[in-house]
Amino acid sequence: MRSYAVLRALVAAVLLLTLQAGALYLMGQPPFCECGNISLWSGVVLSAENSQQISDWYTFSHVIHGIIFYFVLWLLFPRIGVLPRFAIALGLEVSWEIIENTPWLIEHYRQQALAQGYIGDSILNSISDTIAMILGFLLAARAPALASVGLVLALEVYVGAMIRDNLTLNILGFFAQPEFISNWQSGTVYAPD
Repeated sequence: MRSYAVLRALVAAVLLLTLQAGALYLMGQPPFCECGNISLWSGVVLSAENSQQISDWYTFSHVIHGIIFYFVLWLLFPRIGVLPRFAIALGLEVSWEIIENTPWLIEHYRQQALAQGYIGDSILNSISDTIAMILGFLLAARAPALASVGLVLALEVYVGAMIRDNLTLNILGFFAQPEFISNWQSGTVYAPD
């Protein structure tokens, strides 16, 4: 019975990833980087390859999505099993990946200091981001809660130090863009009036 549930979860994952890829294709997102090459990692945030290759600095935030989804769904639905919660988390991430690549949201991101040239995700990058969420979810399902919390904090601090951005700053920038953060992200010195 357990193997049947795992098989159903795998089929659901493949179907949702196919839906995600199809929706992004219909929305006009490129299958892969229009630069003509496919790389495992793109480490330059302000480049045409950011959000176009298999992974980049923002991949870490998708791992964090998975960890957060695991714990939020565990709190909201403590009586359902991990596989139904996984399906919900996957549906949420796929939905986010589609919404994130709408023209309105792409334009909204461009207002932030580190996303001025953002064109949305390639389909390859978007699917990879969803797989990173799956990895985060599975990690949270297996690891002690304290280890998951520690990993989230470590990833946020590390990515923040490396590129002056992370999931927390990304969410904050979505709702408000404090000038001192924009200045810090763009490397300018903040001088209050």
